Amino acid sequence: MLTPSQRFIPLPLRSQWRWHYSPCIVPLAILFLITFINLGYASPAWAGLPQGNAITDPKALLRYALPIDNPTVRKLQGNLEDISVQLRGKRWSAIKQDLKQATDLCVKDESKVLASIGPNQQTQARQQLSALQTAISAIGQAVETKNKEVVRATRLQALDIVGDLEEMMVEKQPFSVPAIYANLPQLHGRATVEITTSKGVMTAVVDGYNAPVTAGNFIDLVQRGFYNGLPFTRAEESYVLQAGDPPGPEVGFVDPQTQQYRSIPMEIFVKGDDTPIYNQTFEELGRYLDKPILPFSAFGTLGMARPADEPGGGSSQFFFFLFEPELTPAGLNLLDGRYAVFGYVTENREVLDQIRQGDTIETIKVLSGLENLVIPKT
Repeated sequence: MLTPSQRFIPLPLRSQWRWHYSPCIVPLAILFLITFINLGYASPAWAGLPQGNAITDPKALLRYALPIDNPTVRKLQGNLEDISVQLRGKRWSAIKQDLKQATDLCVKDESKVLASIGPNQQTQARQQLSALQTAISAIGQAVETKNKEVVRATRLQALDIVGDLEEMMVEKQPFSVPAIYANLPQLHGRATVEITTSKGVMTAVVDGYNAPVTAGNFIDLVQRGFYNGLPFTRAEESYVLQAGDPPGPEVGFVDPQTQQYRSIPMEIFVKGDDTPIYNQTFEELGRYLDKPILPFSAFGTLGMARPADEPGGGSSQFFFFLFEPELTPAGLNLLDGRYAVFGYVTENREVLDQIRQGDTIETIKVLSGLENLVIPKT
C-alpha cells in the first residue's frame, strides 16, 4: 500500500530547489529540471519556450473553459480581459479602444451575442446584456479620471456578467464518459463549494464540463462528509498543499457499500480534442506542447493526486497548486499533462498562504450545483 508521500512525486524535486527561489527564474528552472533531469529525455518543450503571459485569473480560466461556440461573446470577453494587461502599463488609450469595441459588440452585434441562448432565457439574457453595457460605461468614466481601482473593480463586475451570459449558452455536457468509467460518480456541469479550514474559509468552483469523473468523485466525497476533519498532510511553500488522506491504513476512499477501494482515472481534456485523455500523460503520448483546457496556471488550482507510476490510481487525495507560473503557460509547466485539474479556488485564495502541514479541513460543503452530480446505479 502506498503511503501518502508516495502519491505525489514532484515534491522532492521542488524541495531540493527551494533555496533557488526567484519569481523570475523558478519557472524556467523547473522546466529545465523536469525536461533534462527528472524525465530523462530531450523534450521538444524546451524548443517551444513560453510566449506571452499565462492566464492566472481562475475566473478567466473558468470562463474560457466553458464549452460554447459563440465567437462574438468570446471577442467581447477578450476585450474586457485585455483591460487588465493594459491597466498594468497605464495604457489608457488602449483601454478606451477595448471599451469601444466591447460597446459595439453589445449594441451592434446584440443578436449574435444572444444567438446561442435558448428562448426560455432570452429575457434574462437581455437584462444581463443591459447591465453589461452599464458596467462598460462605468469603466469608461473611471478611465477618464484614470482611477485604476475603480476600473479594476468594475471590470471584474462586467466579466462576471459575461460569465453569466456564457453559462446560459451551455446546452449540455459536451461529451460522454467512456463506458468503463460509467460506474463512477460524474459532475455534468459545475458546482461551487465552500472549504472551511482551521485557517479560514475559501470558495472554489469545481468543473465537471471538462473533468466530469474527477469532479464527480470530489463532489460525491464532499457530500459524504469524507473530507471533514482531515489534515493537510503536505505543505510545500510556493508549490502545493495536499489533503484527503483518511485515517487508518487506506490512502483513499473505500465505498462502505461495496467495501471496494474507489480509484479514478487521470482525466485531462486538451484544447481541440473531442473528449479527455484518460490514464496517459502528455509525455507518454508525445504531446509535449498540448494545452489542457484546465491548466495549472492559477494560484489555488485544484489537482488530483495519484501514485507515481499509476495514472489511474487516484482516489480521494487532492492538492492546491500554490505557484503562478507567469513564464510557463498551459502545456509548458511542470504539472500540465501529468496530473488532472478539476477546479479553482475563486474567493479568499489568501487563506492558502496561511495553511501549514497539520492544519485541517473542518468542512467542505456544496453551495450550488449539487443537481449536476450524477450517481450511477449500483
